[in-house]
Amino acid sequence: MTQETTPTDPEKASARTVLITGAAGGLGRAFALGFAGRGYRVAVADVNLTGAEETARLVRATGAEAAAFEADVTSAESTQALAGRCAEFGNGGIDVILNNAAIYATVTRAPFEEIDPDEWDLVMNVNLKGPWLVTRAASKYLPEGGRVINLSSATIFSGSEQWLHYVASKGGVVAMTRVLARELGRRGITVNAIAPGFTLTEASYSLMENAESYGVDRGALKRASQPEDIVGAALFLAGPDSSYITGQTLVVDGGRQFI
Repeated sequence: MTQETTPTDPEKASARTVLITGAAGGLGRAFALGFAGRGYRVAVADVNLTGAEETARLVRATGAEAAAFEADVTSAESTQALAGRCAEFGNGGIDVILNNAAIYATVTRAPFEEIDPDEWDLVMNVNLKGPWLVTRAASKYLPEGGRVINLSSATIFSGSEQWLHYVASKGGVVAMTRVLARELGRRGITVNAIAPGFTLTEASYSLMENAESYGVDRGALKRASQPEDIVGAALFLAGPDSSYITGQTLVVDGGRQFI
């Protein structure tokens, strides 16, 4: 783990803390930089500690506080340790949990009859069990008014073919979000999901050569989705203007699903 020295500046000491999983790169790194820009103290978690440390370094370069933690979201022991270390970094609490860690670009596309059961289990463990374990471990550190934000996918509405394990895992995230919203709502905590459409991250570029033009003609907005588009949705769900929104799934896809 790497982190900055505990601040003496009262304004920094009172900063809100966000825990972001899967933040070694891609959308997770964009989330980290976006929240840093809004004055958050950023806890960066990933199974790839080297990448997490680089994200934390980039966050600190903006003047914000950051700490990098190695964590396996599929492990109850690892997520419990992560939650405790993040709470310590956050001066005793965590204000926002952003469950971003997921398997995406490396998921094998195949007809449902040909999906490897071991890969099915891996995708479910990371994409669905992971957010549950992280929230299970870290929610006890959330104050009243705390937020949980889960990353789903717009593929759950389009029913993307030959990707049943990925789509099912992200559909499960929406169902989990609604249950958690009810249970954590008793403590004044909101739980929502974001369902991004195809977004131009490193992972998306690795999937195809025409990433920048893929699906653009199917959207109401004729441009590709940028990471900042998804970051803006997360900042909204973490901020004061969404305090009465919970159990919902915000689709951010430029209007592709209703065309």
